[in-house]
Order: sequence, then structure tokens, then C-alpha cells
Amino acid sequence: MVKTPSKPLILEEFLILPETKPGTEFIKGKIRQKPMPQGEHSLLQGELCETINFAAKRPQIARAFPELRCTFEGNSIIPDVSVFRWSRIPKTSAGKIANRFEIHPDWSIEILSPRQSYTRVLENLLYCSQYGTELGWLIDPGEESILGIFPEQKVQLFRGKQQLPILTGIDLQLTVEQIFNWLKFS
Repeated sequence: MVKTPSKPLILEEFLILPETKPGTEFIKGKIRQKPMPQGEHSLLQGELCETINFAAKRPQIARAFPELRCTFEGNSIIPDVSVFRWSRIPKTSAGKIANRFEIHPDWSIEILSPRQSYTRVLENLLYCSQYGTELGWLIDPGEESILGIFPEQKVQLFRGKQQLPILTGIDLQLTVEQIFNWLKFS
């Protein structure tokens, strides 16, 4: 459980707080704890990272990261999957990956958990879109649908055999049905 401070925090104060499990986000001056991932969520998150990285990592197009803190424009969020174009991955002066990502992801993916607020999750994706994220997905396992979020906060619903939008440059084709078939073990 996250203790709420008696006075409002600023982003810099939030960022020095100890990390929690599950992670906490800082949105519009408020701390929000993410729900603990359950089976469907965890499986989809792992499969998405593996599938995206299989298509995008070797040709150095992009890289998918699970549960990566992204701090930009006054908020600090933790998308379920953050995809960064290879050239935008923050690096240290020694050429290693940086620990802090103080930029928006190029593709942000959120997976709705049971009892999680659809509005709050969508708010994070729209925030990312507002500040430069090229593509967002809101995956709803209960409805077996995926909401695509595009530049200028345009939104489109995808279901069934519909082809999903993929970050430009990544040679990958997925349908909504394929993604939800990952959940079946028969």
C-alpha cells in the first residue's frame, strides 16, 4: 500500500521515493499504484515483449521493455510495455543503456487488469500521445478488444481478425485474435 504524503509532492520528490511493488506512477501531482499483474496480464505482457523484440531488436529498429518507468513533461508513468526506436534509447557516456528514461515511448502498451480503471489507463495513453508517442494500445482481455491511440489523440477500436497497427518500420503483423489466442492452453 502506498502512503499518501500530507502535502502535495513535486515530481523530483516523487522520483527519490523508494520504488514499490507493484510500481507507482506520478500523474498530475498524484501518486497512483498500479495493480499487481495477474495471469492474463502477465502472459500478454511477456508475449508482446518477446514478439516485438523478435521482429525489431536484431535489425536495431526498436526495443520493447516491460514495466519501464518513463518520466517526461511532469509525469512519471510505467506502461506495461514501452517500445523505443533504437536511436532514441537513452545511453550513458560509456554507451550502455541509461537507467532513467526521461522521454516518452514511441509505442506505449497498456493491458487492462481486473478492477482497473479503464479511464485512468486510457488517460496515460492519451498523455503519451499528447507528448509525441506515435502509437498506443489499450488491451482489454475481458472484451477481447484493443483500442489504438494515434497522434493527435485519435482513437480506433480493433476486434477479431482486424490487423493491428504496428510502429512504423517494424516488420510485424498481428491481429487482435492472434493476441488473445496466446491466452489459450488447449
